[in-house]
Amino acid sequence: MRRRLPALALALATLLASSAASAQDRELSAHGDLLDGIAAIVNDGIVLKSELRAEMDRIVRRLEAQGTRLPPERTLAPQVLERLVIARIELQRAERVGIQVSDETLNNALASIAQRNNVTLAELPQVLAREGMDYQAYRREMRDQIAIEQLRQRDVMARINVTPREIDEYLARQAGRAAENMEFDLSQILVSVSPTASPEAIATAEKRIGDIARRVKAGEDFAQLAVALSDGQQALEGGRMGWLKGNELPTVFADVVPGLAEGGVSEPIRSSSGFHLVRLNDQRGGEPVIEQQVHVRHILIAPNEVLDDDSAHEKIRAIRERLVGGEDFAATARAISDDPGSKNDGGDLGWAQPGIYAPEFKAMAEKLEPNVLSEPFRTAFGWHLMEVLGRRTQDTTEEVRRQQAALAIRNSKLGEETELWARRLRDQAFVEFRI
Repeated sequence: MRRRLPALALALATLLASSAASAQDRELSAHGDLLDGIAAIVNDGIVLKSELRAEMDRIVRRLEAQGTRLPPERTLAPQVLERLVIARIELQRAERVGIQVSDETLNNALASIAQRNNVTLAELPQVLAREGMDYQAYRREMRDQIAIEQLRQRDVMARINVTPREIDEYLARQAGRAAENMEFDLSQILVSVSPTASPEAIATAEKRIGDIARRVKAGEDFAQLAVALSDGQQALEGGRMGWLKGNELPTVFADVVPGLAEGGVSEPIRSSSGFHLVRLNDQRGGEPVIEQQVHVRHILIAPNEVLDDDSAHEKIRAIRERLVGGEDFAATARAISDDPGSKNDGGDLGWAQPGIYAPEFKAMAEKLEPNVLSEPFRTAFGWHLMEVLGRRTQDTTEEVRRQQAALAIRNSKLGEETELWARRLRDQAFVEFRI
């Protein structure tokens, strides 16, 4: 989709927004004050001013609790609105490609949150109420967050290819590095640069990151600067990226982060997505573990704009009937599977620790008996059929190291690829700000 909608779609979007605005203009309090309004039109949807205010209030409370000095509202509001716009665009795409978050998946996520806070899932509504949060609204927000994460896994992670040469080069770089088994708690400030940016735009971005770096060195708070100035998706979390294993560091950070002292901030780092400043908040050591591994192969049928979710389900069921009837699994996978990373190997994913897979895929890999064809099952990527070819308990071996290296390379590319993907979605969307 181009930035400008076709005439009919634009007319419909404008009509929708105008109707909504007219209805909201009539929704006045007894004092004649406007109760709500449109903050932005996003394709065929809208972001309400009440949503913007609620999100700003939530972020302000969190920043205050962290002791981060707040930027002016005129700086914070556009940042928050842009985040809401991007989230709306991503949710619209998730709906188009058939991503649905089941109640079971949602409840499992909420149960995990409750456990981390030392309460039960049944007690969570009361805990949220004491914090001034509505449980049903919290469930809706969490469902949206899971849908967006599944979309990112589907659109970004599944399409990151790793070649044997990349693995060889990665292992050569990692040889003897103490940082490989370390974990790093990082924050970043990103000044984004479009892949098609002019030399002048690149120079402007480089000057901007240099100015920010000087402000950090002068003692200004990194988190506050991230909230106010970063273009990264973690900006409103003070730039916090969280804990990353040494072998999962983004490629552009891998040679910089291990040399930082705790609390240290890098010089500006150039990448394809822009210019970064990275701060090392903390670090800790890690030890190798013996793994319970599983060897599986699968066939994936992914819904898309042409093939809806129900049609993909019917297609995978028909494929299962053919396999039960004697059709060769590997040949079928090579011919029709939508997983680019395994189809050329007949759907074979090799030996791996089940925890690297999507939750539904992991659950099936752990419970399915060897050499039994699964029923069709759904993950964020689409509909699968699976066979378990074997299980083993394995200490770290060259094969495991290579699989871990492949995963680390994918994860190192994920942050940057996600930024580029989100920027492409944003550039392709129709967005009209009303404030």
